[in-house]
Amino acid sequence: MSSNYCFKSKALRRRGSGIVAPLDNIAIAAGFMAGLGLILASLLAVANRRLYVWEDPRIAEVDEMLPHSNCGACGTPGCRPFAEALVKGAVDPGQCTVGSADEIQAIAEYLNVEVGEHEKRVARLACAGGRHVSFTRASYTGLKSCRAAGLVSGGGKGCTWGCLGFGDCMDVCEFDAIHMNAYSLPVVDDALCTACGDCVEVCPKGLFSLQPVSHRLWVACRNLSDGDETEADCEVVCNGCGRCVTDAPEGLIRMENNLAVIDYAKNALASKLAIERCPTGAIVWQDAGQGVIKGTHAKKIVRRQPLPLG
Repeated sequence: MSSNYCFKSKALRRRGSGIVAPLDNIAIAAGFMAGLGLILASLLAVANRRLYVWEDPRIAEVDEMLPHSNCGACGTPGCRPFAEALVKGAVDPGQCTVGSADEIQAIAEYLNVEVGEHEKRVARLACAGGRHVSFTRASYTGLKSCRAAGLVSGGGKGCTWGCLGFGDCMDVCEFDAIHMNAYSLPVVDDALCTACGDCVEVCPKGLFSLQPVSHRLWVACRNLSDGDETEADCEVVCNGCGRCVTDAPEGLIRMENNLAVIDYAKNALASKLAIERCPTGAIVWQDAGQGVIKGTHAKKIVRRQPLPLG
């Protein structure tokens, strides 16, 4: 009897001693966790009710209908913020110049609003000085990057303002809208360009700008030096002759620091007449079908090989 009593007392312990059995410990722990969980769940329920922000379900629907390019051409950080602005009525569907006409029309019909008129913008390069018409005065052998080359005496090109041709703009373009031609000059595909502005930011020479496609008259040069000096470095430079100013409607073009500047506030007056007598072809007409058109008096460029190191 005594041995059995000792065994039971050790296994079960007496409650009067202040020590509980192992099963009781588990029960207490389980009860504590259940109670804590109930308290936390109640707090979350109250917080959800107090802090809940209702979101219009149309935002998700409109977001699905957008192209998801997140290019920023619409003026918002991406397609989701644009969808939110559309549902609020702060913008028009037509402000998305990347989506197809059918996609934009579908959004307008879903929201029961007008499409709105917004002109597509594209990146334009203010330089035509490829390596077959523009001299390189120093050989650069560092990192193949316009930004890196620009830090070393401006990149070695004879024209201080000219494109360096290493293709930083092509590298940052996520829409494959820019490619480098045979003369290391960027060419923009208007159909693919979303006007995201990445090329504008990356170009160390500041040669890119975003322009409405209706800006057909274009000065493909940024050189501000004297005309005689610049032609020794680049054959297609604006030499400041002023013939375009004379031939264009009054006030459409003016000369600033030996460079032709177009007043696009008067873009309705623009025509190909302004490019006809440009001797270097620095001022051009951007045709939707034919591409870049130069005037009849522009010097004909027949050279296909890069100019030698000058």
